[in-house]
Amino acid sequence: MPTDVLRARHVAEQVPDPELPMLTLADLGVLRGVEITGDGRVVASLTPTYSGCPAMAEMRADVAGRLRAAGFERVEIRTVLDPPWTTDWITAAGRRKLAEHGIAPPGPAPRHAPGPVPLVLAATRRTVACPRCGSADTEETSRFAATSCKALWRCRACREPFEYVKEI
Repeated sequence: MPTDVLRARHVAEQVPDPELPMLTLADLGVLRGVEITGDGRVVASLTPTYSGCPAMAEMRADVAGRLRAAGFERVEIRTVLDPPWTTDWITAAGRRKLAEHGIAPPGPAPRHAPGPVPLVLAATRRTVACPRCGSADTEETSRFAATSCKALWRCRACREPFEYVKEI
């Protein structure tokens, strides 16, 4: 792989996520790829974490700005929707960084058979370990937190509140 592509990819990989700044876009798994076209354009591909993600505009601007600041004059940011992003794309380093910052990382993303997704109306009970003390004696206090991809939880053991990244 040519040096310019490696350098461009390295620059793009360092861009922090605007909603979870302890993670880079590479840690989060939304940076799909970086290439240089035959006419010299750097093309970075991003996948939103979910449809309508309000942070996508900022992610695109941040990646383009960093690449231009690194000397790449012609930059294009593409949004790639297929395959859709899942929380399984968060790297091991990203999961570790979330926990280090008091945010419980997601478990495995739910798997669905091809075709319509069945609607289940029964309550589900999941166990989320406290990122501070490790206790499983936790409870959800709000289905939504600062961003819609997180929920608020509380640990009954250490009594600390924490955010939890929902599986998608």
